[in-house]
Amino acid sequence: MEGASLSGKTALIIGASSGIGLATANLFADSGAKVHAAARRREAIQEGAGGRDVTAHALDISEEESVRRTVEEVGETDGIDILAVAAGMNFPERRLEQLTADGWDAMISVNLSGAFYTIRAALPYLRASRGLVVLISSVSGRWPDASGPAYQASKAGMTELAHAAGFEEHVNGVRFTSILPGIVDTPILDNRPEPPPREVRDAALKPEDVARACLFLATLPPRAYVPELTMVPTAIQALGKTSTATPPVGEE
Repeated sequence: MEGASLSGKTALIIGASSGIGLATANLFADSGAKVHAAARRREAIQEGAGGRDVTAHALDISEEESVRRTVEEVGETDGIDILAVAAGMNFPERRLEQLTADGWDAMISVNLSGAFYTIRAALPYLRASRGLVVLISSVSGRWPDASGPAYQASKAGMTELAHAAGFEEHVNGVRFTSILPGIVDTPILDNRPEPPPREVRDAALKPEDVARACLFLATLPPRAYVPELTMVPTAIQALGKTSTATPPVGEE
């Protein structure tokens, strides 16, 4: 997306301390946007921004009041043209027989309820700007894999939240897209019961790949709307294959 410009736009990126969120915040800043980036670890955003003009905020996406304060602070100061929600979690004890009620609630609160809190708080500003919302979901919400029922349910819910919100808000000019990546080489992979080997991680998508998809969406003309975008790594694109420790075809 060389040459794509977000000059004059304000972007709020949630979950920007690492991985896809941080890569998106950095790319948007490089593309001319005024970027506000939020996560639990504010210092990680500042370090990861590498001197870019990115305003960092401390936020726990699972706490509605924390979300509301941060969104209103950004919206009242700079408005919001683009909202991207990349916060997410998973944990090793993810099989159905291992899941507890607390584990289930924690997963839903971060991966799904947090997205709702953010969208709901940002809605007045997005309507004013006729803006764009991008939710980072997962192919796990579409096809069975080893990510676990709670994670898959939360990501499926996130995708359908984007569909339903887009259906309602198109009359106000607000567009919603859910991006469904396959395996991405981010720190969340370390929380798998068996983290994938180096050869699988090397073949996986990189956070910067998903960030470029976010930039593509953000630079489309307002008349164009992408409800859902699925992207998977070329070498291991067979769905479900990335749930195993098997090296990609041709790399054994």
